[in-house]
Amino acid sequence: MTGVPFTTTADVHSESFAGRLRAASAEDWEAAVHHRFVKELFAGTISDEVLARYLVQDYQFFDAFVAMLGACVATTGSRAARLRFSQQLGMLAADEDGYFRQSFTELEVPQQEVENPALARPTEEFVTQMWEVAHARDYADLLVVLVIAEWLYLDWGELDRELPTTPTHRGWIDLHRGDEFRAWTQFLIDELNRVAPEHDDDAAARLADRWHRVVGIERAFFDAAYEA
Repeated sequence: MTGVPFTTTADVHSESFAGRLRAASAEDWEAAVHHRFVKELFAGTISDEVLARYLVQDYQFFDAFVAMLGACVATTGSRAARLRFSQQLGMLAADEDGYFRQSFTELEVPQQEVENPALARPTEEFVTQMWEVAHARDYADLLVVLVIAEWLYLDWGELDRELPTTPTHRGWIDLHRGDEFRAWTQFLIDELNRVAPEHDDDAAARLADRWHRVVGIERAFFDAAYEA
């Protein structure tokens, strides 16, 4: 079974705000999407040690990610968007948290390591970015971080490759592919384009700066999975 290529509004309209930001960060973006971690995950050859290290670090984003969605509920001026963010909060509490807990059991990760690990530097940096935008409650700023977190993962999740059979490998890929995740990511991209500054002003530059920093952190996060 292979993935379905994902075409977003930002792909079709490369001059959209999100499309321009993605194009400007193409080097780090593509390096993350085609990272060794992704290749080994799809091939089913990734070691339990590397996968456990990666998932433990990724789980440290969960609380801040929920807080970002809550901040979006509180700050968006769109009733439809508020409902969409609320729906996603429910999915996170059920599906994604369930995957983590099941995987930690199967990979025999001690509870202490799950709850209080030593954070890799990219993890610390990303958590800082997430809490910063969650506390600031600037809707466009929140969307920049959310779009990167979801769009970059959708890009690797829907690579045209055979899927692995091991549940811990396949499960992480399945969370980041398919119609529902594609629609969620498209919603975020469309929202960012809708509220982005119309002119190349200080606000746009601030958002672009955060975008480039966060994409760089995402690339480094994949690297950190191989650093014991």
